[in-house]
Amino acid sequence: MSTSTVIHRHRPTLAALTLSRIDVELRAYRRQPDTVFFTFLFPVMMLCIFATAFSNLSFGPDDLGLTAAGYYLPAMLASGVLLSGFQNLGSDLAVERYDGTRRRLALTPLPVAAYLLGKLGLVLITALVQAVALIAVARFAFDVPLPDTWSAWTTLIWVFLLGLGTSVVLGFLVSYLPRSAKSATAVVLPPVLILQFVSGVYLQFSQLPEWLQDVASLFPLKWIAQGFRAALLPDQFSVLERGGTWQLGLVAIVLAVWFVAGLVVTLLTFRWVPGERR
Repeated sequence: MSTSTVIHRHRPTLAALTLSRIDVELRAYRRQPDTVFFTFLFPVMMLCIFATAFSNLSFGPDDLGLTAAGYYLPAMLASGVLLSGFQNLGSDLAVERYDGTRRRLALTPLPVAAYLLGKLGLVLITALVQAVALIAVARFAFDVPLPDTWSAWTTLIWVFLLGLGTSVVLGFLVSYLPRSAKSATAVVLPPVLILQFVSGVYLQFSQLPEWLQDVASLFPLKWIAQGFRAALLPDQFSVLERGGTWQLGLVAIVLAVWFVAGLVVTLLTFRWVPGERR
């Protein structure tokens, strides 16, 4: 048996390399307390603040008895998806692009697919744990009722997965904007804050000016938040949406278009090193 045959037979599979890369990403993530706070704990903290500050208010018709915690839970889930996939990933990729990490990885046998899937695995795990934490805090700390139908849970799951996938590909794309590692956070953070204010996360979407609603409707966060509201809020709240319904079909279409377009651009433009030829 030749040496090349032995090496070929012991070459790690893509699945093994991906799992190994996810483990590396998780270890690095845990060593960054500021990142853990602002992308993982921040939505949980904001839910607690809103639930406490507006505890004396009721939302929607009085007979619904919807509390501030119940009203803001869908918004904080949408915020968590954006922070995990867009802000955290976008900043992380920009830093690795300029600090030499990707240049060093380019010299190893690590496939590009394993690197990208490792990032995706990190985002999926952290976002899922964050979503579970948000729902648990809302349920056990603020007594928020959870959906009691399979259709509502199904909606919650597909909006989470599709919204997270969209945020991930946008995180890859926004990582090309910073011109240095030091400017990564400064470039990525403003769009995150602006989108949260105009997309129905911190403010009621229907109360925004029409032109601002039109602008926000061009971006995925508005549709992610709307999908979570459809899953978690009573049906009576659908009259506050544009068109007076949840428009879940349109939510799926818009997010799918953003995801596919972003994925295609990501695969066509990814380079290990800035300026590198494919």
